[in-house]
Amino acid sequence: METSTPHHLNEFRGNGYTVVPDILTPGQVAAWRTLVARYVDQQPPEDGQTGPYFLWPVLAQDPELRALYGGSAVADTIRPFLREGLGLAEPEVAQLALTLPPHPRHPGAPHIDGLTPTEEDGRPGTFTVLAGLLLTDQRDRDRGNLWVWPGTHLRTAAWLRKQGADALATAAPYPPVELGEPVQVTGAPGSLVLVHYLLAHNIGGHFGTARDVPRETVYFRLHAGGHRKRWREVVTDPLVEFAS
Repeated sequence: METSTPHHLNEFRGNGYTVVPDILTPGQVAAWRTLVARYVDQQPPEDGQTGPYFLWPVLAQDPELRALYGGSAVADTIRPFLREGLGLAEPEVAQLALTLPPHPRHPGAPHIDGLTPTEEDGRPGTFTVLAGLLLTDQRDRDRGNLWVWPGTHLRTAAWLRKQGADALATAAPYPPVELGEPVQVTGAPGSLVLVHYLLAHNIGGHFGTARDVPRETVYFRLHAGGHRKRWREVVTDPLVEFAS
């Protein structure tokens, strides 16, 4: 297992995302894929459905899912990214994200998670970092890869400093900032993708055939300790929760 390095932290701070390889062993990848297959068997997509397909299991309701997360080294990899003294809460929900081929299209406008709908109290559903375990081979582009717009976490925070943090709630799908050119995130099975909450992102297409393996990624939306109380500070000072 590879742990995070200063390179990964610097890349994350500057670009808003990084890929840490070899977080899962091949055996762990297989175990995660078996769990995903169980959920898909229980809640299958419609016949002939292609494109994105999501399931949202609750960790507290599935001991196997909790055990896989606990043994995955996700939290141990992320903690060095966080400012000293901040803990990391266990996620409540996982997102099993599949892209069923063929889905030959590129995404349009990016988005920020948690804006539609907001949380019950009206607060935007902010979090610290999006963590994605790649379970299928995404070293090539157009295999369902996540698309990101590097640096937009910094430009969006600058916009929110001018407009006020509460402007985020009405900025869906993404605030009116310069986006720049998107990048497809690539990585081998067992890699961990870390994405800053404010970074512009979207789902990519899968240009394979119906015989190809669907893209499989498991995402967790993770909160540093005390995040919800300081969310306004977080979205206007985007590196406040992270190590320097």
